[in-house]
Amino acid sequence: MSSEKESPGAAHEPEQLALIRETVRTAKVPRAKPRTWRGAALAKELPVARVVVNKGSLHLDQFFDYAVPEELDEAAQPGVRVRVRFGAGAHQVKNGRREGGRLIDGFLVERRATSDYSGPLAALADVVSPEPVLGPEQLGLARAVADRYAGSLADVLQLAVPPRSARAEGRPSPEPLPPPAAPEPASWTRYERGPAFLDSLARGGTPRAVWNALPGPHWAEEIARAVGATLASGRGALVVVPDGRAADRVDAALTAVLGEGRHALLTADAGPEKRYAQWLAVRRGAVRAVVGTRAAMFAPVRDLGLVALWDDGDGSHSEPHAPQPHAREVLLLRAAHDRCAFLLGSTACTVEAAQLVESGWAKGLFAGRDQVRRAAPLIRTVGDGELARDEAARAARLPSLAWQTVREGLRTGPVLVQVPRRGYVPRLACERCRTPARCRHCAGPLEAPEQQELHCGWCGRGAGDWHCVECGSTRLRAQIVGARRTAEELGRAFPAVPVRTSGRDHVLDTVPGRPALVVSTPGAEPAAEGGYAAALLLDGWAMLGRPDLRAGEEALRRWIDAASLVRGQPEGGTVVVVAEPTLRPVQALVRWDPVGHAQRELAERAELGFPPVSRMAAVTGPPEAVEGLLAAAGLPSDAEILGPVPLPVVRPGGPRRPGDPPPGEQWERALVRVPPGSGAALAAALKQARAARLTRGGGDPVRIRVDPPDIG
Repeated sequence: MSSEKESPGAAHEPEQLALIRETVRTAKVPRAKPRTWRGAALAKELPVARVVVNKGSLHLDQFFDYAVPEELDEAAQPGVRVRVRFGAGAHQVKNGRREGGRLIDGFLVERRATSDYSGPLAALADVVSPEPVLGPEQLGLARAVADRYAGSLADVLQLAVPPRSARAEGRPSPEPLPPPAAPEPASWTRYERGPAFLDSLARGGTPRAVWNALPGPHWAEEIARAVGATLASGRGALVVVPDGRAADRVDAALTAVLGEGRHALLTADAGPEKRYAQWLAVRRGAVRAVVGTRAAMFAPVRDLGLVALWDDGDGSHSEPHAPQPHAREVLLLRAAHDRCAFLLGSTACTVEAAQLVESGWAKGLFAGRDQVRRAAPLIRTVGDGELARDEAARAARLPSLAWQTVREGLRTGPVLVQVPRRGYVPRLACERCRTPARCRHCAGPLEAPEQQELHCGWCGRGAGDWHCVECGSTRLRAQIVGARRTAEELGRAFPAVPVRTSGRDHVLDTVPGRPALVVSTPGAEPAAEGGYAAALLLDGWAMLGRPDLRAGEEALRRWIDAASLVRGQPEGGTVVVVAEPTLRPVQALVRWDPVGHAQRELAERAELGFPPVSRMAAVTGPPEAVEGLLAAAGLPSDAEILGPVPLPVVRPGGPRRPGDPPPGEQWERALVRVPPGSGAALAAALKQARAARLTRGGGDPVRIRVDPPDIG
């Protein structure tokens, strides 16, 4: 029985063995282990990949060569995202190839036949995506920005290329539309050179202009028409605005002027996937126009013909992440590298904008005085001394002129009230002599938020028995009354009128054209349908009294931005500013002459050697570290070191701003100033000195910021 059962199996055994042997012969050669590629063949042509790795350290700011495995040859093209092993030592070499190290991301920037490095190369670990996201133009711009701001290329690329979304990459972008017809000048005819500027863009020219926009709602449409003229020439356009509200207005204007599908909106509000899909559409050439916030300054627009920046004085244009570039300077670099047109627009005018015109690099794009008088509201002033003597001011800090303006304005529409601070009562002072109320323990400012007990804003100690050290008075007044407190006071004064607030926690975009009081902090003013009937600009001295080189310029910009939302003088629009009438920024507001104010500021800074006439860098850190870096740096011979001076100590648990020292540590700041022409040498010297400190090992707490926005 057993022999009969075994005989059939024995008959099939040679057949099964033959099948197994055939399967082994036809099987593919086993693939080398991914990310090490030990024993794998290299690409036959251009076997070396030059990679910029995602390491922002200054001493690693260079390209690194990697071997290209044959299986990655097709996908490993310039511009794609790759993963590489980084940090393997020279002893980690097997079969002539470096192995080990940590996996990090990077960008492949070039394929080469040979490497400048004579030792063994590690292999590319993987190609993350075959989608090219970094072109030569974008790489060159990033390199220029890194050099200007004494930063690393990797840090700039982190700002320039958004995070990947596989789903967005998998979707095709729309087909590009043909160039539109050149739009009509429309409201550009109000400017002396406006139609000529648009005509030059439509003909493929590269005009460079500093545009002082007239007050009113037309600025977004005027930007859209400049973009339309550029697209009509077959080129692309890029517009950078300070915030999402401005981006939405330009977005709506572009849709109205050009129609759907001709531009992309790049803002953080869209979400990572949608924003990356829009960015890819621009990178692939499906869309030729872009409007967005700060990060859009690096948008890879093809055949760039125009870069435009709106309101360059807004702090949102300054990037808080390393190397902290400013959108204005990045777009200036793009205009020079891409040889395209440049438009810098604002209702105000910064000193940097005035310098561009003064140097002849750009032309002024201004309206005549008759157009300014028709578009601007009537400006009236009330000095702080008059406010103190006015009996009507006791009810809600408003003089008689302000009361009358509010009352008349509410008959025809909403009234805007600008308050320098948010909250209830951020700061207090002596009612008799106005000496700031400070804590007896730490000299911090005393506060009474939400009508609570008086306490210190730094150490938190109570101060119920406070008295003025100058005059002995025990009575306090609001030094800078916040937006919510002002809203309460105005609500009691005008009980039948609705009161709305707009600030950091809740910013309104628009308000109806019906009578209402709108209390807002600077920069959060909502637009009103048909414009505001009147506006009050309160506590002007608080904005002008800041210990900052740009205090006057910033106060004027904030005032003009708010006053631009008010109807023109022929329509009855009136603005009352509570500030000393003799001060230069107040006089510039009364005359509506921000350009003249910027020109005078520029002349004074030229005499004193202050930016932007000079170039400046801030070096902050522990005292011994700052001293050591400045001593080791080969600064230009014409460099001047100011300081160092101690920085305020940040208390543990307290609020911190970008660039502040760690809590509890005493840091110092030194300013290094050089004349025009030596800025590049200054940035290179500081970058090289800090890279040398990092090469010696250990962390380096020193921070370098070129062109700091706040120098005190």
